[in-house]
Amino acid sequence: MLLSKRGSALSLLVSCLLVRPAATPASAELVYFTSGRTMSVASHRVEGSQIVLYLHNGGEVVCQATLIARIEPDESLRVPPPMQPATPRLPAKPYAHIVASVSERYGVKMALIHAVIEVESAYRADAVSPKGAMGLMQLMPETAQQYGLRDPFDPLANIETGTRHLKSLLEKFGLRVGLAAYNAGEGQVLKFQGIPPFRETQAYVRRILKLTDSFHD
Repeated sequence: MLLSKRGSALSLLVSCLLVRPAATPASAELVYFTSGRTMSVASHRVEGSQIVLYLHNGGEVVCQATLIARIEPDESLRVPPPMQPATPRLPAKPYAHIVASVSERYGVKMALIHAVIEVESAYRADAVSPKGAMGLMQLMPETAQQYGLRDPFDPLANIETGTRHLKSLLEKFGLRVGLAAYNAGEGQVLKFQGIPPFRETQAYVRRILKLTDSFHD
């Protein structure tokens, strides 16, 4: 059915066949007819010599393509996309800047350093174990002396020394056995030629690895 350019708005809609309702994505377009009239629609689709106009109420109108001069975005009715909820940021771990710096300097992953600190001292810089291990990474007095550490309760010095010691054990024994050596001592690892059969040490290695896997920087 053709529409005369002199037709009214009613005859325009009559000449464009009103058909079934349709579900289409919400948007906004302005249709310019050759008659000089305009119509705001949600969107459109070309089907051969016809153009399907999707109405804002969910219906659709089919028109001959020759009746339409152009179709442009209708900025006045365009529906802005829904705002996405912001991804909550996890609070920064304590001493994160020190760990990041030491991690880069010695080539030990931040996740591993954080995991050791969390398990060893729960981030308490003044922690002292019944066996005499000191500070964040729980360094024994002989370990502190080995690396020339003067103040084991200074966070930077403790993390740096602990990371150096951890790296040497990882290079010598690998990840799992190196962690066992950090906990039980290098002598015990050499004695048992691997992870010692101590429940505490075995649980320590498992917990460190679990924390490392769940770490987000």
